[in-house]
Amino acid sequence: MPYCELEGQRIHYLEHRDDLRRRHIPLVLVHGAGGSAMHWPPALRRLPDHDVYALDLPGHGRSQGPGRDDIGAYAEVVHAWAEAIGLAPFVLAGHSMGGAIALTFALRYPAHLRGLGLVATGARLKVNPQILQGLRSDREGVGRLLVEWVHGQRASPAQKRQYLRHFLAVDEDVLLGDWHACDRFDLRDHLPDIRVPALVVSGSQDKMTPATFGQYLAERLPDADLTLIEGGGHMLMLEQPVLVTQAFAGFLARLERG
Repeated sequence: MPYCELEGQRIHYLEHRDDLRRRHIPLVLVHGAGGSAMHWPPALRRLPDHDVYALDLPGHGRSQGPGRDDIGAYAEVVHAWAEAIGLAPFVLAGHSMGGAIALTFALRYPAHLRGLGLVATGARLKVNPQILQGLRSDREGVGRLLVEWVHGQRASPAQKRQYLRHFLAVDEDVLLGDWHACDRFDLRDHLPDIRVPALVVSGSQDKMTPATFGQYLAERLPDADLTLIEGGGHMLMLEQPVLVTQAFAGFLARLERG
């Protein structure tokens, strides 16, 4: 499993390398609050004909901490990682908080990007006070609440149990930092300045970042396509991995055709 050392901390990422004789657009996947690289489905992490990288942000998964409490700080981590491994211009995809990181990265480093993938996210990510208040006092209660909020009708009981186990295993300070970073995030006024092509993927049953959030992004980004996954919840890439992977494969193919 590859690691990259940034400022004395080991950053872990999953890597799928395709035939080195072919040059396709790399895809970089960034998870959401309290998540890890494993929140992306295997089919997308191993997308044929593309080099795909799935990061564990600092303090998440197998990466060393601490985490961050600012979306811009996470965007700088992604930039430093891409520079460290010498990555060619890539498509940066983010889920939820990862989408906020991707949008921020696109504002700061557009020359590094061929496109954006924005999954179950928005231009503003105001957090329900019940989550922020409960993370210190009743984390298990917040976790059980989130299990219901983040999943749509296609989620299996096993997926819900796995989500809760993962949530309870994440360091408390990392979780708090993530959720506070989301709560302060707001790029609504800057969307017209993000000119790289974007794929917006939303779930019709998403209670955390409703489909209207995706519609807002698609309408205000200068070059964006919207894919609505019927029945998808906030974790739609794990609930309906085939449809999400197909959407990304089509988007990457369109970018390569120019």
